[in-house]
Amino acid sequence: MPVELPDHFAGAIAERYDAGSPEMFAPDVLGPTVDLLAGLAGDGPALELAIGTGRVALPLHERGVDVYGIDLSADMVAQLRAKPGGADIEVAIGDLATATVGPKGDFALAYLVFNTIGNLTTQDAQVDAFRNAAAHLMTGGTFVIETGVPDLLRLSPGQTDLVFHRDADHAGIDEHDVVTQRLVSHHYNRVGDRFELVSVPFRYVWPSELDLMARIAGMRLRDRWAGWGHEPFTAESRSHVSVWERTG
Repeated sequence: MPVELPDHFAGAIAERYDAGSPEMFAPDVLGPTVDLLAGLAGDGPALELAIGTGRVALPLHERGVDVYGIDLSADMVAQLRAKPGGADIEVAIGDLATATVGPKGDFALAYLVFNTIGNLTTQDAQVDAFRNAAAHLMTGGTFVIETGVPDLLRLSPGQTDLVFHRDADHAGIDEHDVVTQRLVSHHYNRVGDRFELVSVPFRYVWPSELDLMARIAGMRLRDRWAGWGHEPFTAESRSHVSVWERTG
């Protein structure tokens, strides 16, 4: 029997998800994202792995791209459905590493944004995500991932916890295990007059490791930037947007 994966974004998490990252909806963030993805999709359909609440999929659909989605969380997809245009996007509920949707083998573009490759907490599952993306793509189609560069250089010897955000309403702490490349992201969120803790496991992955996963899946690296605006990727970059092409 298939393993039932935990849904870390159910219930109240899904309901508050968009409000927790308002900066990701800013025009200077979302605009370049949609511009790049629309250019890669061209006249073909696009697949968003982990489509979530539709932050990227909906404006891409408004640009005339035929968008499909896969997501493990039915509650996150319910948030998408409640938005204008959300009912027009076909979504499969399932694991992004194995679920299928739409015209498999005919997609011009597949993409996975906002560090979500890390939600797959084993190397095998991450490799399977590349294979699943490749299986949906036509020859010459592209797979795009946006994710952070591991923050290990910020850790002192023996240190495991790293504060990545703190203000009056939210504190975020990443708990690292450098042996397994696993981390647990702890979020303390203000809800009324108290704080609630949400902890989500991740597996961080290096750019070169992603390139090897792409090769295993029959893809090759085409471009890598530090952001959606084609900023150069350097040793100082904290994140990257990478594009791999299915070679057939």
